[in-house]
Amino acid sequence: MTRFTGDDVACVRGERTVFFGLSFQLGAGELLLLTGPNGSGKSTLLRLMAGLSRPIGGRIQWDGEDIAAEPERHRSRLQYVGHADAVKPQLSVKENLGFWASLARDGVSPGAAIEDALAAFGMEALRDMPSRFLSAGQRRRLALARILVAPAALWLLDEPAASLDDAAVQALDHALQSHGANGGIAVVSTHIGLAGETATRARVLDLTPARARPVVGTLA
Repeated sequence: MTRFTGDDVACVRGERTVFFGLSFQLGAGELLLLTGPNGSGKSTLLRLMAGLSRPIGGRIQWDGEDIAAEPERHRSRLQYVGHADAVKPQLSVKENLGFWASLARDGVSPGAAIEDALAAFGMEALRDMPSRFLSAGQRRRLALARILVAPAALWLLDEPAASLDDAAVQALDHALQSHGANGGIAVVSTHIGLAGETATRARVLDLTPARARPVVGTLA
């Protein structure tokens, strides 16, 4: 059984302890919701989970192996969507998705995956629009659509619902449900919550500073 775990993780930023003694355990199909006020460490924890930063203490592991041992291998199993949408403005919507799909699929044609992703986030009519003309909400939908064309076992999403309208939030909820049903693991930071069934089945890790030693779950 796939396991994504953190044990006694600590992080210091500048001279300030962001969190310490943080532990989590997630298995296939599970979703972890990171909550807490701005500055509580949600984005920092996602970067640690992605292997973009290193904790000052503790370990983050995938199937019992520290993710720092083989960082490229770890990054190949995840999709990380941060605050920046990572959209290339000179490319069209469809071309952006094709670029991400080609990276994840080693040059293999994504076939219908791009069309399915466009439909999932209601962007069919925008397929040929240069991305520099997209609104903030449209850019966010495009950033999220890329996780559908570039399959990964682990999704790390930082405030994914920011700038989304209700229809796009529902599309995100459906994507997270499908990911979990296929055995994928997701960690999502948010200060506004998520919609539908996703919210009801998620585990919650509250990073509010008053909660000094948050621990989430125990796998069977």
